Amino acid sequence: MQIPEIPNLIHYAIPFFVATVILEVILTVKIKIEDYEFKDAGTSILMGLGNVAIGLLTKGIALGIFYLLYNFYHLFEIPFAWWSWLILLFAEDFCYYWFHRISHESRFFWASHIVHHSSKKYNLSTALRQTWSGGFYTFIFWIPLIIIGFHPVMVLVQMSISLIYQYWIHTEMIRKMPKWFEFIFNTPSHHRVHHATNPQYLDRNHAGVFIIWDRLFGTFEPEIEKPVYGLVKNIDTYNPLKIAFAEWYMMLKDFFTVKTSIVNRFKYLIKPPGWRHDEGSVLSSDLRKEWEESNEANVS
Repeated sequence: MQIPEIPNLIHYAIPFFVATVILEVILTVKIKIEDYEFKDAGTSILMGLGNVAIGLLTKGIALGIFYLLYNFYHLFEIPFAWWSWLILLFAEDFCYYWFHRISHESRFFWASHIVHHSSKKYNLSTALRQTWSGGFYTFIFWIPLIIIGFHPVMVLVQMSISLIYQYWIHTEMIRKMPKWFEFIFNTPSHHRVHHATNPQYLDRNHAGVFIIWDRLFGTFEPEIEKPVYGLVKNIDTYNPLKIAFAEWYMMLKDFFTVKTSIVNRFKYLIKPPGWRHDEGSVLSSDLRKEWEESNEANVS
């Protein structure tokens, strides 16, 4: 199979990211929505630069494993054709949905994904606040595409396209898109819900490009109440190193120091964030259930 030369799209997109962040800063200050927090934005940009630098290694690891699996076995010989890219657009987004959902439902994956949710602000710089550790292992969610027969280069390119698409939805300046667009695609409104800590918004709208997966699998929530951004328990630091590794430290501390069975210790890795072996668990699902019960009581 002839493999076309495909550039690193994320690297080419960096000048666009910089220009639009600057534009958003100017517009935000000009229309006085709020004072722009430069410290927070600076931290997000540093996290993004770290992600790009580490990505030179992690993408190489992912590509190597993808090639190893692809050369060992794949079901179909899928060419670099327009129709295969169209299929891959949906197939990759389906994988992204489950990666993203499980990253909220399993602490092992949340330990890296928490970085993206650690800002209490929501703007284009927030999109750049990316993990330094996730690239070493989260690529496993895309392995089924390799086994099906999509070439490793195609998969990595489509993963980059998905990431670039998700950049523009990190803003409060776009309130709503047309109804048909809101029904099919992920939008700023849908993604504001995802970044919110309001009980009804927790662990909702995991979409990458298409919101249809959330609608199909029962994780969709429309934006009604004004979102409050950040974490249920905020990290409250601008230190990139602390943001990158704080949850890893807390998770491993629980694993090694909690006095319980080895089975329960491993549950601290695989159970949802907030889980404890005793009666101290506070899960997102619990907070949402409390909100639903309170909402029903107020209605009645």
